[in-house]
Amino acid sequence: MVADGLGFMFQDRGELYSLIDGQNNTFAPHKRPFQTIIPAFITKDGQPFMSFGVMGGSFQPLGHAEIIMNMIDFGMNPQEAGDAPRIDHQGSSEPTGEKMVDSGQITLESGYPYETIRDLMRKGHKIGYGLGGYGGYQAIMYDAKNKVYYGATESRKDGQAAGF
Repeated sequence: MVADGLGFMFQDRGELYSLIDGQNNTFAPHKRPFQTIIPAFITKDGQPFMSFGVMGGSFQPLGHAEIIMNMIDFGMNPQEAGDAPRIDHQGSSEPTGEKMVDSGQITLESGYPYETIRDLMRKGHKIGYGLGGYGGYQAIMYDAKNKVYYGATESRKDGQAAGF
């Protein structure tokens, strides 16, 4: 459904917006209420570098940060960055008004070394384990030097990166 003459499509992802004045997620000019629409775009030296997304509701912002950290901080390529084990945190304050009352819980996907888990516990983190909820990832990266596109897809779900 497209609003006649307005150029945008209605969608059902606006559930976290509020029409009540004064709330953090109030729909108003010059505000960006929390939303879980997934696309992300990275530029490098002012040029397009990578388009990607990590699905997963409230996990999306953390999932996006993990992909970027894996590539920049750990030197992974787009496929390695998506295949690396993920971490989730639940229990934070939310843009919808919920306030964190304790430190929440970190949920780890399999693949983290025990030493890392032990270090997190020593720092006081509550640790849990999960089989799902770590999003779904797709990416296209452009290597300007070699003029090559690279694709990556989520190893946790059905999918494939293909080029021609």
